[in-house]
Amino acid sequence: MNASTRTRCALLGTLWLVSHGAWAGKAHEHGVVKLDVAVDGATLNIEMRTPLDSLLGFERAPRTEAERKAAAAVLAQLRAPGPLFVADAAAGCALSKAEVVAPVLEAGAKPADGHADLDASYVYTCTQPQELRTLQLGLFKAYKRMRRIDVQTAGPQGQGKATLRRPANSVALKR
Repeated sequence: MNASTRTRCALLGTLWLVSHGAWAGKAHEHGVVKLDVAVDGATLNIEMRTPLDSLLGFERAPRTEAERKAAAAVLAQLRAPGPLFVADAAAGCALSKAEVVAPVLEAGAKPADGHADLDASYVYTCTQPQELRTLQLGLFKAYKRMRRIDVQTAGPQGQGKATLRRPANSVALKR
């Protein structure tokens, strides 16, 4: 494991521990998105967790054709996030990996009891990472049921925390 990989693992590990410690015991909250954002060298990592209700208005396997289409559209948009996460143009960041996990929405899913979440992770590679200062979020625009985005950031210069409510859509990144 090279030094960059160790640093990235440490940053993401720190965010995971902080987020799970800070959010442990808090109820599954509709309308709330939790984002962990880590900057490591030329890499921008984003981890997202939200109740499916925040995206679709339901938390179970789709029952109707309209619900199946809505679920498929949400999964497609999150797998190719485009305007949902936009770094400073001068940083030259490009998506290199996207992973979206929402078992209850997958084909053939069994009905879920209770609450269901969606987890997503994104890795961006930046050609000019020194220009990476902010991250614009298009989540409020794309998903009208979202009320709040809780963001934790980590980078070489430290950690930060922010709570965004409409119309706020920008997160400062610690370099």
